[in-house]
Amino acid sequence: MIEPHGGTLINKALPQSEKKRILNEIHEFNKIPVNIQKWKEIKNLSFGIFSPLGGFMNENDVINVLEHMYLESDVAWPIPIVLDVSKEEVANLKEDDSIILTDMKDNPIALLNIESIYNYDKNYFAEKIFGTIDISHPGVKKIKEQKEYLIGGEVFLINELNSPFPNLDLKPLETRVLFKAKKWDRVVAFQTRNPPHLGHEYIQKASLTFNDGLFINPVIGRKKQGDFLDEVIIESYKTLIKNYFPKNRVVMSIFETEMRYAGPKEAIFHAIARKNYGCDHIIIGRDHAGVGNFYKPYDAHEIFKNFPDLGIEPLFFRSFSKCAICDSVVNDKICPHPPDKHVFFSGTDIRDILLSGKKPTPDIMRPEVAEVILKYQNPFC
Repeated sequence: MIEPHGGTLINKALPQSEKKRILNEIHEFNKIPVNIQKWKEIKNLSFGIFSPLGGFMNENDVINVLEHMYLESDVAWPIPIVLDVSKEEVANLKEDDSIILTDMKDNPIALLNIESIYNYDKNYFAEKIFGTIDISHPGVKKIKEQKEYLIGGEVFLINELNSPFPNLDLKPLETRVLFKAKKWDRVVAFQTRNPPHLGHEYIQKASLTFNDGLFINPVIGRKKQGDFLDEVIIESYKTLIKNYFPKNRVVMSIFETEMRYAGPKEAIFHAIARKNYGCDHIIIGRDHAGVGNFYKPYDAHEIFKNFPDLGIEPLFFRSFSKCAICDSVVNDKICPHPPDKHVFFSGTDIRDILLSGKKPTPDIMRPEVAEVILKYQNPFC
């Protein structure tokens, strides 16, 4: 099985004895509350999904990542993982302090050993990550809304907050054990933030043909307005898997994180996370993690040329459609017929059809999947 990114699967969950000691001394620590998106990052740091990171990044690592997409340790990493804090929150803190990160109700989540406190240029961050400082980009908007300081340091999980889908919340250690138990030597990951249409099913099955198992790993967390609700994505995929995939060839588990809409850099980030889950291949489609017209359709394919040492192998898919003459789902490399013979899988068109209360036609989406989506009065964020 593929090694975790950086060679070691991180585990930052505190042993019970240490957890008990800290909780008994909780009044001695300064506390900083974090929102739901940040505690999801703490979870991913703690259970190795973000291996080799063991905490929020220090300034040197952040600069290296922004400038070169590598950590100081010379391990590939495309997007900074940081903890933003206000001037008031750091006023009485210094390096080497230990603090407690809590949820918004003051429940302790993690211990953070502070290694550095630093400020940063938000425009520089946005430009380096997203290639723009245009506020209409949702990732840029988020950075502009962040607090003015960053804290770097190692985190140790005290309490894991409840998962929205506990039966689908597999950690990398668990998926690796599961893949071995299934005797899957080659596992392909599929990243998604949408319910499946026939084009998705086509590339999943095409990839599965040459691999032992398919790992469907939907992003569960904050998305932009107009994206599908988490529960809609999960229920529609359950239906697709039940009706159209062999039972012993697919595993679905959630990836609790936010969509950053960083296009090609986010494609590398998604690949690294799935490598840590134990996948040695990942499907990269057209405009992976893109938004609007900020990235070219195949930028996420091109960027992998800069990371020959990444370990996980991308499987590139171009645009696909239903050809009336071929009577099957095809892509532009295998079908010779003109565009007027094709039904293209447009996410915008599918959303519009669903918003009207109608089912997309069976040559676009499985009827069972459409029925699941239409059970929701409003399936969108």
